[in-house]
Amino acid sequence: MTAAVMRLKGMKFSQFWIVVVIFIIMFMTFSVLLHGFLTKLNLIALLQNVSILGILGLSMAIIVIGRGIDLSTVSMLAVPPGLVLQLVQDGHSVPMAFLAALGLVILFSLIVGWFVAYAEVPSLYTTLGAGIFLAGLGQSAFFTLDVVQWSPELDVIAWLGRGDLLGVPKPVFMFALAVIGIAIFLKKTKVGNFIYAIGDNPHAARTAGIPTRPTIVFQYVLAGLIAAFGGIVMAASISSMPTRIYNSTLIYDVILVVVLGGIGLSGGRGGVPNVILGTVFIGTLINGMTILNISYSAQNIIKGIVLLIALLVDTKINPRNEETAQQGDV
Repeated sequence: MTAAVMRLKGMKFSQFWIVVVIFIIMFMTFSVLLHGFLTKLNLIALLQNVSILGILGLSMAIIVIGRGIDLSTVSMLAVPPGLVLQLVQDGHSVPMAFLAALGLVILFSLIVGWFVAYAEVPSLYTTLGAGIFLAGLGQSAFFTLDVVQWSPELDVIAWLGRGDLLGVPKPVFMFALAVIGIAIFLKKTKVGNFIYAIGDNPHAARTAGIPTRPTIVFQYVLAGLIAAFGGIVMAASISSMPTRIYNSTLIYDVILVVVLGGIGLSGGRGGVPNVILGTVFIGTLINGMTILNISYSAQNIIKGIVLLIALLVDTKINPRNEETAQQGDV
């Protein structure tokens, strides 16, 4: 007994484990009190509903770990995949549509990355402006309607988000594949280690010979590709792309997933497990509020309170030093 207490005292009581405990309590409470919550159909629906959110969370996590933030994530989710649907609808081939969208993602991300890495414009302002620009570009130059419909020619890739495998919806598998890929990238590759080093201390990383500026640019390119992938999965699952989704509160949910999961905004901390935890936590919370028939506005209030609490906890656990404040990123 004494040895067990000593081990507990020696444990690092991190934000991750605090959220795990709260999640377990919330899940057990919903299971007991909410009729229909603890059913196979509801739990599968819960996972499907947050799969896209989880993919976006992975995209955001790469930027936040590197001591930045990306407010253009939802625009990247909507516009390039919407361009694919629009071009195919207009009679262009599927390969050409994908090449055009891929070019848009890479060009846009390179510009954003250059502004942050080389022009040293804080990522908060860069991605805010870039996201608004990309969304406006889509509405004025690419799309004829706010909701772009899925064309039969695209059915060759419908498997990305439509149907199920072993009773589990395909978007859940796409999220799982993204989780595996990003986990390997962050932990097993040299560039992944560079991102952690830059997030922890950019000046020390530069002194150590790490190519910080090219790495930051690569971060934004990779994050853009992940977000666009999430958009394709979403479009396949609902057979359309609601291009004005960038006007929704989705970006706040993405930030909530990352911060609540325990990825420190000061950079250099956290990883894929934190994104998974944040995604499942928010998915469970939204599912429970939906069963309780809480209005959309009231749900936003609750999520806002949760986000503020998570930011407060992050500030206490991962305090920002003077150097972080000078970055102006968060």
